[in-house]
Amino acid sequence: MINQRYIEQFQQLETPFYFYDLDLLRATLDTVKREASKYNYVVHYAIKANANEAVLKTLTEYGFGADCVSGNEVSKAIELGIPNSKVAYAGVGKSDKEIKTALQHQIFSFNCESIPEIEVINEIAGKMDVVAPIAIRINPDVDPQTHKYITTGLKDNKFGINHWDFDEVGRILRSLPNIKLTGIHFHVGSQITDISVFEQLSLKVNKIHEWFEQNGFHLEHINVGGGLGINYDDPQAQPICDFAAYFKAFNDHLELKEGQQLHFELGRSLVAQCGHLISKVLYVKQGLETQFLILDAGMTELIRPALYQATHKVSALTSNLPTEKYDIVGPICESSDVFGRKVDLPKSKRGDLIAIHSAGAYGETMASTYNMRDLVKAYNSDELK
Repeated sequence: MINQRYIEQFQQLETPFYFYDLDLLRATLDTVKREASKYNYVVHYAIKANANEAVLKTLTEYGFGADCVSGNEVSKAIELGIPNSKVAYAGVGKSDKEIKTALQHQIFSFNCESIPEIEVINEIAGKMDVVAPIAIRINPDVDPQTHKYITTGLKDNKFGINHWDFDEVGRILRSLPNIKLTGIHFHVGSQITDISVFEQLSLKVNKIHEWFEQNGFHLEHINVGGGLGINYDDPQAQPICDFAAYFKAFNDHLELKEGQQLHFELGRSLVAQCGHLISKVLYVKQGLETQFLILDAGMTELIRPALYQATHKVSALTSNLPTEKYDIVGPICESSDVFGRKVDLPKSKRGDLIAIHSAGAYGETMASTYNMRDLVKAYNSDELK
């Protein structure tokens, strides 16, 4: 929540910058921990969503594991004090160097996405005289009903192993002495707001799980990834996702064997709503049919609108005048550098502060120096109190 006290402090800071409401983050994490603990579920935080230091330190206080997609993320998780027994490492293109790093840290699991990858991990583990614990990432062919760029579980996506490869995977696993299959892994996509998608996933997991059991592979865990979406249109109406319904969907539909653990990899739903991109109006430009609000923040600070055609709620922080319609744009030399078109905002002028909400996931972590721009600073509610 951005209140007047914060706005007064924002006016003293150089814009643009990210602002994180750590009180909302803690309330979100309290909810996740409470709802997941009802079923003894294990939650890993997807570091790729936001790697801000204050955010990461807050997350580690709650005892969650880490979902990593690079060797550097694995090392960062260990540096933060996350036990190696709670670190999972996914990704379709793990390099030899990254595999060695993860093996040295003796992580919980490699989430493997292809037969060649499994063979390479076996080779490297053999040279290091260790056994690598792996989970097979499986493509369940479930449509997450989300943007095509963040859909990952259909049969034509680059992620995961398809069901017609199971026999070959089983044959190869039995021949590799430095690989131990401990689980199966799924992730069908991101920004999923229809809980029925997770119910469908659960039913697919049950069938796939049965194949492994029937073929002599007794699994210690199942990892169903993440993907739970947030309310970008009206973040204040739902600052915390319905985690109760999310976890209940799996409890009601996914069948675990005795002693098995169910793991989750949540990112956006944990951190998105606590983050805001604070910007300043540089110019108000009147076009032939369009009035442009030109900000000092752009796609270099929040690329989601340009990359995914995503919509973020925008608020005026220092104007309460009657509303006008604006195309809200950034300074980057790209026509795609647009935060919103025909947006109703209080009449604004040069120097007014603007907040772009729900920027806590895939904002700062995807920032760039395109156009030789500086990477901007981040502040949080703890330090501005």
